[in-house]
Amino acid sequence: MTGRSRRSVGRAAATVLAAVLTLTACTVDGTAVREGRSVGTDTGHVDTDRFEKLLAECEVLPAAKIAQVIGGTTASPNFFGANCRWVVMPQQVDVTFNWFEWGDYNLEKETAQRLGFTTENIAIQSQSAFTQRDPKRPHVCGVTAKATAGGVLTWWVEPEGGQAGDPCVAPTKLMELILTSAY
Repeated sequence: MTGRSRRSVGRAAATVLAAVLTLTACTVDGTAVREGRSVGTDTGHVDTDRFEKLLAECEVLPAAKIAQVIGGTTASPNFFGANCRWVVMPQQVDVTFNWFEWGDYNLEKETAQRLGFTTENIAIQSQSAFTQRDPKRPHVCGVTAKATAGGVLTWWVEPEGGQAGDPCVAPTKLMELILTSAY
């Protein structure tokens, strides 16, 4: 490299460094507020008494039915929120359910594929659905379907140890039960 090109590279590096330092030192005056709100009106407190069925989606199937489908004796809820989770005993199987009311079926499938999961199109009670499996965890399966009321539903079944048989049977059966309300 010639002396002239070294100086050019050096000047370019100095310019980039100066720009980075300038941008990291920027501050903005004011208070962060959600769009459409005024300063001081957001307390962060949500009055859950106003939402009678806040976690109703977590009760879409009785825990006893979940345990029966998985082949266990009990299904204990361990988290109800954006995702609903149970642990089925005695064989320690983690079960997760979510319903994204405004979810997009195609986006869910594209996301699974981007994550490296294999997907297979299936139909459950005439509803479009697909299985998703992580090649690194062959004993785990998720089933996503279009919800009849809109959005997408997903069941994941993940045994702690590998289990014999097709891992997609249980999440497919759980999906079938909620799509038909046959529980």
